[in-house]
Amino acid sequence: MRTKLIDLHTGHSDTVIDISAECAGFVSETGGDGLLNVFVPHATAGVAIMELGAGSDDDLLATLRDTLPPDERWRHRHGSPGHGRSHVMPALIAPYATVPVVSGRLALGTWQSIAIVDINVDNPSRQVRLSFLTSSS
Repeated sequence: MRTKLIDLHTGHSDTVIDISAECAGFVSETGGDGLLNVFVPHATAGVAIMELGAGSDDDLLATLRDTLPPDERWRHRHGSPGHGRSHVMPALIAPYATVPVVSGRLALGTWQSIAIVDINVDNPSRQVRLSFLTSSS
């Protein structure tokens, strides 16, 4: 298994960051078939495979704000107001995703991208672990 860590700066506001290019570059070095696992080792971030741009990013963030409002209702109460919602988000947007790789290329659909979703405004530093599992056949 090959692995690589990517460092990201997500900022101090809700964000969606496209990491498709980094993922494509990582698997292109293999030239083979297998699976790419993308994992965010944080309790408050997730990995989404979705169309990016054309308003989809903003729609996702608006949906998260509506579903997980940044207010004082959360029992998990350290950090900025509403921080507890950040700890609930990974139950909705998992901290991992797996993508097939064929001949060293991500087998994503036409409009699909790989994104990190972060609504934790208290921690702008993130890491993403990319792991490539080679096909045994």
